[in-house]
Amino acid sequence: MLVQNVERRGMIAMLQELRASLMGLSVFRPLLGEPLMERLRALLDHLVRGEGEPALEDYVQVFYLLQEAGYDGPGGWLWDRLRYLDSPYPAALARGACPASLEGAARQDVDTLSRLAGLDCGALTDALAGLLPPAFSSALARLPRWEKGLPFTFEELRRFYQVHGSGLFAQYRAFLWYDGSLIPVASPDCPAEDEMLGYTRQREQVIANTRAFLEGQQVNDVLLYGDSGTGKSATVKTLLSVPGFDALRLIEIQKDGLRDMAGLIRSLAGRQQKFILFIDDLAFDQDDRTYSLVKTILEGGLERRPNNVAIYATSNRRLLVRQTFSDRAGDEVDRQETIQEKTALSDRFGLRIPYLALSKGEFLDLAVEICRRQGVDLPEEAVRREAVRWDMRSPNRTPRGARQFAASLRAR
Repeated sequence: MLVQNVERRGMIAMLQELRASLMGLSVFRPLLGEPLMERLRALLDHLVRGEGEPALEDYVQVFYLLQEAGYDGPGGWLWDRLRYLDSPYPAALARGACPASLEGAARQDVDTLSRLAGLDCGALTDALAGLLPPAFSSALARLPRWEKGLPFTFEELRRFYQVHGSGLFAQYRAFLWYDGSLIPVASPDCPAEDEMLGYTRQREQVIANTRAFLEGQQVNDVLLYGDSGTGKSATVKTLLSVPGFDALRLIEIQKDGLRDMAGLIRSLAGRQQKFILFIDDLAFDQDDRTYSLVKTILEGGLERRPNNVAIYATSNRRLLVRQTFSDRAGDEVDRQETIQEKTALSDRFGLRIPYLALSKGEFLDLAVEICRRQGVDLPEEAVRREAVRWDMRSPNRTPRGARQFAASLRAR
């Protein structure tokens, strides 16, 4: 009995020291606001104060929260939270200027969290047994247990920050820019390279420009223009599936988001990743005020654009700005200069790649290939005959048209 009391006093002293260390968490302090951490701290508080029943409730809640989040123990939970937590330490590593005091504080925090994750459930239940009446003995014996230990070292966490950064950009690769906020896309619609058919030369240009961008070279902004259904948007989205493009992040910006695009660009400066701001189906009416905003961003204003940001856009219009006959017949003295000003935005994109409709032969070849891949059980000659009839009824010689043709054959 005396030995047990001594062990319990030693356990309580250890918990007191750990509780104090958690109060001093500095670099990773936002963790303390997480529900699981709040419960773990409450468990320590109640054990140290000798409050058995509240401590038992905390213990069970810790186990429940771990299971709800899909973790076997606090260590795995901490690994994920620390990797994707924005804090001063990974930000300093990204800048390449991390002071020794910050490095030391981060190391101390991880040591504290390692001791927290290393708490043994058996020792915790023993401490609970010393605070609860004998009626709780059976319940304590049946308490579930979680795994202890931290599955990473400080050096491994540091290397992760150096390679991947932290926060949302370490966790996700695709985003939507909506109403001034970044919305992560957990499962982006990114076709694999082998799913793309036709327009090989155009895609190779886009990939080459992007590879140079990821290598730190000065590259051109890109405009993909041409007929609808030719795969312009898919070409940009498939960049996320290209091998070796792990540092690439794609942010899709809707027309309404162009007004606060400058603020987004400013927030991306200094990060390890490279960002493509993707504007799909870009076109302007003649009096559209966002025209000048995009023009300034492309040309560069007083504030320099970070070298880790490029702009890729798609459009069904080569000149981007819609013109009417009245634009060419007004009473303005310098009418021609005004027309040129409105139609010259596309010139700000250094790389302009046309996606034009396929020739009849190219369309038939593509239709045959798509039917083959999709398992259409018809001889090639029959597929070509049906594709010719389809082309006469629905003149849409694009990959989208070829997929629609294949779908019509499968439906028969």
